[in-house]
Amino acid sequence: MTIEFKMPKMGESISEATIISWLKNVGDLVEAEETILEVATDKVDSEVPSPVSGTITEIRFQKDDVVAVGTVLALIEADGKQEAKSVKQEVVSTKVETQPEVAKQSNTEFKQLKSNPDAFLSPLIVSIAQKENLSLEEVQSIPGSGTDGRIQKSDVFNYLKNRKYPLKSIPTTNNQQPTTSSYPKPKINYVEGKDRIVEMDRMRKMIADHMVYSKQTSPHVTSYIEVDVTNLVDWRNANKDKFQEKYNEKLTFTPIFVEAVAKAIEDFPLINVSVDEKKIYVHKDINIGMATALPSGNLIVPVVKNANEKDILALAKDVNQLADASRNNKLKPEQIQGSTFTISNVGTFGSLMGTPIINQPEVAILALGIIKKRPEVITTEKGDEIAIRSMMYLSLSFDHRVVDGFLGGSFLRKVGDYLEQFDTNTTI
Repeated sequence: MTIEFKMPKMGESISEATIISWLKNVGDLVEAEETILEVATDKVDSEVPSPVSGTITEIRFQKDDVVAVGTVLALIEADGKQEAKSVKQEVVSTKVETQPEVAKQSNTEFKQLKSNPDAFLSPLIVSIAQKENLSLEEVQSIPGSGTDGRIQKSDVFNYLKNRKYPLKSIPTTNNQQPTTSSYPKPKINYVEGKDRIVEMDRMRKMIADHMVYSKQTSPHVTSYIEVDVTNLVDWRNANKDKFQEKYNEKLTFTPIFVEAVAKAIEDFPLINVSVDEKKIYVHKDINIGMATALPSGNLIVPVVKNANEKDILALAKDVNQLADASRNNKLKPEQIQGSTFTISNVGTFGSLMGTPIINQPEVAILALGIIKKRPEVITTEKGDEIAIRSMMYLSLSFDHRVVDGFLGGSFLRKVGDYLEQFDTNTTI
């Protein structure tokens, strides 16, 4: 019996994946649950096992091809053994199932044009083109860097960055033409034999695309406050060793920050939203993404799910596990999906403060600066005094399309209040 080996379900928001490599070739024997394919979804590489034991008779897609979830990747002639029960091959959702059809329809429309009638457009490319108001002919004219000249996401963003008129279409009359710029692209002064060129790896390309897309999509505004975290720091320093001995878990500042942010989101739920065109999606779950640096220098955002429902111990376990999985490249696709708000601890690298870029489609991101001791004027029963205090800056970048200064400033101040008013009687 011939079995269709399909691109499996990778997560609720994943509609396609890129093939990294096939570990087997046509004619090779495979065992049920044996890894035969490596794919990349967003920032995570995943291994895909065979659903049956048998022989591969056909492979339909090759390395670097972008394939929609549910698409048949290969055919396997089963040897009669029971199919592996642990492998899920269903399409992710109705919405995703329809995306390949959308691509076909769009491709049909493109074939009526003259620019490049053979151009294939993936659902992702179609979506970006619609959002950026690109004409069908304009997208077809973009040189593709993928297999067989296929247009990839990075190609579209490079085109948008370099084209000579505004990214967002501006209504014009018949007598008006789009504004053009005569400013030439700056030349890079490259010294042969001294300088070197480093090609971006796949993850860095995706990070670059995501950051450019975020800045093009959201009008960023950043607000700052300074908070006194002396009590919080003293409590953590007094309890971190006992916490380690009792639970075998490190007690860092991150779970405390996550707890404060989750509480503030409960007070200001309209900061926990996503935007799609003219619609605002208000999320009930509070899932906090943690911008995490990888040993390679790249960035990834694992997610603490339902952070508002967890105590310090549970948050510490989640934070430590996600950080360890990030460092060892063992994150699962579902561990980087579903964030509704993101934090970035720029103080880890010694930064006083930061102006973070929003993690789309969220509407805000909080940067936490370095904690530094310095003399501060405080009010006591005796009056104003100078004391050594642990101080830090918080900076909130928010999407001014839906978050105004009052909401952004009030939320930021509430996070600061929770950190400054940390209960030092908290037991571990």
